[in-house]
Amino acid sequence: MAEPVTAESLRKLVAGFLADHDPRGDRLEFLRARYDAGLAWIHYPVGHGGLGAPRALQPVVDAEFVAAGAPDNNARRNGIGLGMAAPTILRHGTDAQKRRFLRPLWTGEEVWCQLFSEPGAGSDLATLRTRAVRDGDDWVIDGQKVWTSLAHIARWAILIARTDPTVPKHQGITYFVCDMTAPGVEVRPLRQATGEAEFNEVFLTGVRLSDDLRLDAVGNGWRVAMSTLMNERVAIGGGAVPREGGMIGVLTQEWRERPELRVPALHDELLKYWVRAEAARLSAARIRQQLAVGEVGPEGSAVKLSFATLNQQMTGFELELLAGEGLLHDTWEMKRPEAVDFTDRTPSYRYLRAKGNSIEGGTSEILRNIIAERVLGLPAEPRSDKDIPWKDLPK
Repeated sequence: MAEPVTAESLRKLVAGFLADHDPRGDRLEFLRARYDAGLAWIHYPVGHGGLGAPRALQPVVDAEFVAAGAPDNNARRNGIGLGMAAPTILRHGTDAQKRRFLRPLWTGEEVWCQLFSEPGAGSDLATLRTRAVRDGDDWVIDGQKVWTSLAHIARWAILIARTDPTVPKHQGITYFVCDMTAPGVEVRPLRQATGEAEFNEVFLTGVRLSDDLRLDAVGNGWRVAMSTLMNERVAIGGGAVPREGGMIGVLTQEWRERPELRVPALHDELLKYWVRAEAARLSAARIRQQLAVGEVGPEGSAVKLSFATLNQQMTGFELELLAGEGLLHDTWEMKRPEAVDFTDRTPSYRYLRAKGNSIEGGTSEILRNIIAERVLGLPAEPRSDKDIPWKDLPK
């Protein structure tokens, strides 16, 4: 019987790896070797970047590599791939798909995006119109997707499309991996209120995908997509942060370092946000513990809802705290960033960008429905169209 993996055994494993691989050498080769040694995401199976170890021990490994000055995989640049595509491929993909996609995804060689939402099919995603028609060993995809973050740098995308319009809307959907370099894929920037375009609209015209890029069974795409979305909501709102990390850290630093901002009337308001941020941080930690022993459930929606609401409130409070200074904006120059950055931007950028937090990863209204029905057990909203074939729904 194999010895159980412990924090101490992991430290020894990392030390041995570092003795054989210079962290100051070629960055990509180092990351590839780390993946092959099972020291990428240690809870994944052997052969797929992991050791089959408890997920809770991942911080032990990460801390050892940070202390050694080792390069990281720039996780912020590929958050969709790491937080959504990878766990979905691990659960629903074939062995060949896992071998093909997981390694370059983790190392950051291949960035991923998400082709789910459409014009008219956002909150009610199951009404999507993008079609996938079988043609021999290929599928031909036609449709339009929208709000696609990082499509302008992505190599691959997770895609859901309608393969059977004759059945109810949730049943006729299939999940694919889409080659973003394939003929017929067109990416157009969508400029935001910040002046930047971190997300896009994507047009798919006669895009041919081989059947080996299909994830799970034909018609099973909605179930696979739910696995993706549950992971997405934890990835957005449930990340590990230290006490006073994130937006509350920005506010407390400004309060401590700038006495001229300390308006007594705002003191209690700041304390209220500190308490709420700490409660949200601890709730996210609990969700990650749940994720460590299995797949997160609908409770992940509460973490994401809390994050969106609190982030918007705190960025608004920052403008109130800074008064006229908070209205200054660094630039309205059109940019296409590769990651969302709250820390090193102006207060006005943070305020404007936070408005998207209640839309991305599932709107706050939909998340409230999920929490009410699937966590609290309240009566479901009437859904008169759930048994009607998609082709017969009003368009």
